[in-house]
Amino acid sequence: MPNVLPGVLDGSSIGLPRPDSGPAAVALIGYQDQGNLGMGYLAAVLQRRGHSVEMIDVRDEPERIAERLLAQKPVVVGFSLIFQVFLPQFRRLATYLREAGVTGHFTMGGHFPSLCHDETLTLFPELDSVARYEGEATLTELVESLAAARDWRNISGLAYLRDGQVVDNEPRALTQDLDSLPYPYRPYDAETIGGFPTLPLLASRGCARRCSFCSIHMFYRNAPGKVVRVRKPERVVEEMLHLHHHHNVRVILFQDDDFPLWGPVGRRWADELAGRMHEAGLPGRVIWKISCRAEYVERDLFAMLQDAGLFLVYMGIESGTEQGLEVLNKEISTEQNLKAVATLKELGVQVGYGFMLFDPTSTFDSIRENLVFLREMTSDGLAAATFSRMLPYGGTPIREALRKEGRLRGDITRPDYDFLDLRLNEYYSLLLPTVRPWVHKKGLTYELNYAWDELQTIRRLAVGVKGAREYAEELRRLTAESNDRLLTHVEESLDAFEQGDYSKLDVGPAKAYCEERRPRLLDLRNGFVARNIELLMDTVAADCSSGPVMAPQSH
Repeated sequence: MPNVLPGVLDGSSIGLPRPDSGPAAVALIGYQDQGNLGMGYLAAVLQRRGHSVEMIDVRDEPERIAERLLAQKPVVVGFSLIFQVFLPQFRRLATYLREAGVTGHFTMGGHFPSLCHDETLTLFPELDSVARYEGEATLTELVESLAAARDWRNISGLAYLRDGQVVDNEPRALTQDLDSLPYPYRPYDAETIGGFPTLPLLASRGCARRCSFCSIHMFYRNAPGKVVRVRKPERVVEEMLHLHHHHNVRVILFQDDDFPLWGPVGRRWADELAGRMHEAGLPGRVIWKISCRAEYVERDLFAMLQDAGLFLVYMGIESGTEQGLEVLNKEISTEQNLKAVATLKELGVQVGYGFMLFDPTSTFDSIRENLVFLREMTSDGLAAATFSRMLPYGGTPIREALRKEGRLRGDITRPDYDFLDLRLNEYYSLLLPTVRPWVHKKGLTYELNYAWDELQTIRRLAVGVKGAREYAEELRRLTAESNDRLLTHVEESLDAFEQGDYSKLDVGPAKAYCEERRPRLLDLRNGFVARNIELLMDTVAADCSSGPVMAPQSH
């Protein structure tokens, strides 16, 4: 199956004429965890215009990156940045590259630079420009203008400094026909879970909601064009087939900001998508997960999607209080969230979620209310308890509100705020080290949830698995115990702190508990995998050697 759909080579899909310059070299630098579809789309469009593109992980050694760029001599080096917390890391690399002699045009794209281009350019003087919003056409025009020695400063979608003043060119319209774009360039090996290769895919772009803490909808809403755009189901299934046939992918991660299931139109789209998956023979050979809002979770709809391969749903639940949901502008109720979680569990679909135990309106009582909600959601041990603190990201309405209230603090790369009750500032700073053994990326909660995802994957893709029920029960008991220990710790430390007792905020017991439970989890997991290792190896090997699945028929 080709990697490109009609209309890309001549530029019609991105609104540009046929290129009038020769091939140019381009380097794109960013995080490559689970792939980087934003960079992948940029690279694919540039490649189909005849240019060569290297995709580089920002975490590679600076010396190695500089060596590659000095050999490649890219006309443009593009940095892909989403959150401002990583801005210093990117700047350190850019400074190193300049000092090493890399002379190409440095540009940056992503959520934060798009929404806060003036701050980005001021804080990052190594940049020549910022490419705002969706960048396929903007980056391509920049590359081809530089390759042809034309002035690039009037290109739509760019911002730059002139004599110390920010110049913000007219924003470029969003890409309306996503199916006209090529498949993303994926020059990396697929990650695996349970031995099964997994890669990301997009069925849509944009989000129609207006959550006050989220930069995603602001990214799409500030550019001209329709905010939410959805690919045709047949094209989505064609790409799923491409990943399965050419990369042996068995697990697909839909990275849509909000999987497009809302309303009658979303239901019709989902019906067709599931139907085409069945026609293509994908269920049973490929499983997939999505992110969506809780109000989309309706039993019949998700039973149909589960039958087509859906195995995990991630929801941004965010708060267990009505006040918290209101300040975050979630436009949903706690009852709806709990109902969605219950429905998915009844169906046997794995639940993932985001939750903000702390937000700018938090009080001691609201934290207690949130803990009660978390207990109700996680006491059964089917998902590990986790939470975070809301951060005021650049370009979001809540950041501006906090600034006007005089509560915004920290700096642009480490945004923070004061709670209305200033005692919570101290409590949070003392609590954080004691919960990191659970909620850090490599903490016990992370490892428990990974074990659940792996178990679901193996159950869905391997036939004849031994001991799955027993392993699930042990994993459930361990998860429920860990959840209770974490939430009890927060409850007890909160009560004690409010009474002036800091003794419950010692990191030692929390660290010791998680360090003791981690080997227990590992033994359980390794024992389950060992009982099924030959089955798993045979299943993966058989899939790699099998022929292509059938292409879907046109409706």
